[in-house]
Amino acid sequence: MQYYVNCNAEFDGIGTKERPFRRISEAAKIALPGDEVLVLPGIYREYVDPQNAGTEQDRITYRSTEPLGAVITGAEPVTEWTRESENLWTARIDNGIFNSYNPYTTYVYGDWYFAGRTKHTGAVYLNGKMLYEAGSKEECEKGEIYPCSWEPEASRLKWYSEQDEKNNQTILYANFQGKDPTKENVEINVRRECFMPSVTGIGYITVSGFRIDKAATTWAPPAAFQDCMIGPHWSKGWIIEDCEISNSKCAGIGLGKYRDPDNDHYFTYRQVKSPTQMERDAVCRGQYHGWLKEKVGSHIIRRNNIHNCEQGGIIGRMGAVFSIIEDNHIHHINNMMELGGAEISGIKLHAAIDVTMRRNYIHHCTMGIWCDWEAQGTRITQNLLHDNQKPAFAEQLKGGMMSQDLFVEVGHGPTLIDHNVLLSDASLRFATQGVAMVHNLICGAFTCVGDGTGPRYTPYHIPHRTEVMGFMTILHGDDRFYNNIFVQKWPKEEKTVLHDSDDGKDAENRTVGTAVFDEYPDWNEWISQFDFDNFPDMMKLAPVHHSHLPVWAAGNVYLNGAAAWKKEKNCLTDDAAAVTVELEEQEDGVYLKTNLYDLLEKNNDFRPGMIHSDLLGKAFEPEERFENPDGTPICFNSDYRGEHRSTVILPGPFASRESAERPVWRDPSDF
Repeated sequence: MQYYVNCNAEFDGIGTKERPFRRISEAAKIALPGDEVLVLPGIYREYVDPQNAGTEQDRITYRSTEPLGAVITGAEPVTEWTRESENLWTARIDNGIFNSYNPYTTYVYGDWYFAGRTKHTGAVYLNGKMLYEAGSKEECEKGEIYPCSWEPEASRLKWYSEQDEKNNQTILYANFQGKDPTKENVEINVRRECFMPSVTGIGYITVSGFRIDKAATTWAPPAAFQDCMIGPHWSKGWIIEDCEISNSKCAGIGLGKYRDPDNDHYFTYRQVKSPTQMERDAVCRGQYHGWLKEKVGSHIIRRNNIHNCEQGGIIGRMGAVFSIIEDNHIHHINNMMELGGAEISGIKLHAAIDVTMRRNYIHHCTMGIWCDWEAQGTRITQNLLHDNQKPAFAEQLKGGMMSQDLFVEVGHGPTLIDHNVLLSDASLRFATQGVAMVHNLICGAFTCVGDGTGPRYTPYHIPHRTEVMGFMTILHGDDRFYNNIFVQKWPKEEKTVLHDSDDGKDAENRTVGTAVFDEYPDWNEWISQFDFDNFPDMMKLAPVHHSHLPVWAAGNVYLNGAAAWKKEKNCLTDDAAAVTVELEEQEDGVYLKTNLYDLLEKNNDFRPGMIHSDLLGKAFEPEERFENPDGTPICFNSDYRGEHRSTVILPGPFASRESAERPVWRDPSDF
């Protein structure tokens, strides 16, 4: 059955084409498996709480009849402003509009939040642009540049709020930098979410073609309920496609987690157990809450434009398992730099078990992709990442996070990173083990190698399942590097970064290449420590069981001063050639501009071999192969865009010069 919704209809209707509902929520109360909710263009100022699940065979679909024509927003317009001074305007909002959740008394705060309890989940928008929250009325009026912002001039736009308890009102103050708010579009956050079930288990929903924006979402760490503007709330089989998702105070799309009052911001409010222990608890309690392949995950997030969210574009703890995240454009995440903590990234997933992230374009984010804990069976492939680094003019936010294209943290693998173009000054923060990097173009450094994991012991799982198989600390190593191209694009000087949660600082590596693994053993050195001909001496082997695991490398190219692992035998190093790698945006897409293939043609006698699952072997701790989620082997005979590799195999993500000369990103809507 089809239901129609039109917010511009003359009267509330019954959901027919002739007499449509005026609110999506009305259709969401009654839609059943196989039904389609068709939403006409307009602005829908409501929270949509789907009441019924679809089935694998008969989904419930919510579709904007005009691509991006229907807007679901958590904001309300404010038109009545009074000028208080030359730079300051004020408005009074009756708190009744907020019901039980007032974003202007609710702080962004919780576990793993480091930047201080100073920002509210509320926000003020001028013509779709989120203003910066001032700490006082005086600061708001001054409108000075915020030094941590990645967009300094925009940071002059300020707002501040106070509570008038006598009149039960929120008083808003705003500096619009010369704009008259009575003549512009000014909105404020009112609702906490836009489209998300209030209960778990509402699966097999499709949301297609909407604009979803401006919600007062809360901080979403791994051992807490993760609310976002849109998400499945711990269920199975959602599809979120062809949407524009923007201006969440915290996160845009949420793919986790179950709501558990006994482990919700436990550290923040009870403190007696470490936050890391509460994450382990969350994993184990997940089984009680139905964390099984048959019940949770297997979502598809595709062709969305996700931007200007201040915690993350896509986040999730455990609920994203077995999902596909593909062809999304994720950009300008956390650029305001008002929020700081350990959950900030374009994509931030805990337990990305058998999750495939492919063909995404991610740029100008504090981090590109962050796989935290249990990146087992995770594949990051055919993505373009660049400018995921703090601009030189911006100060680092105390409590903010480090910047890099990829961060894989305290996992045991197998984590497969192949056919990506990584152009930021730090390509991968390597606080993990069990990673294979194959056929990437890498212009940034590896940081945190052998560090950043502490004594944390994290889970690993039965292959291609969620059931916990064991826990172990991170030994580091067990990493593979095949057929990558390393280019020293950025200066080699180490960068000093502040610690997120204490007063320390680190000097981070900025030399590109695998030389940071020089002190790691190769396979022969590592395996020679064991004597398989005699009965094992348990105490003698104890140090070996806690030492670094081996590293493999072959077929890589190192240019412009990029440095190879000293034990790599089959590689090409050329420090003399001046290799350039840049991006150029044209009308029909984004192009890679490089002289790299001139150099490869001059060295046409260097030919790496074909890479496949048998060569990569198994990740050490879970003893799981680098393979497809269905257990079938991978042969890396297709390149960044899917072009076939024949008998002549080039290193890097492209099978040929011609493949590299075509657009490396095109908006999926152009196809």
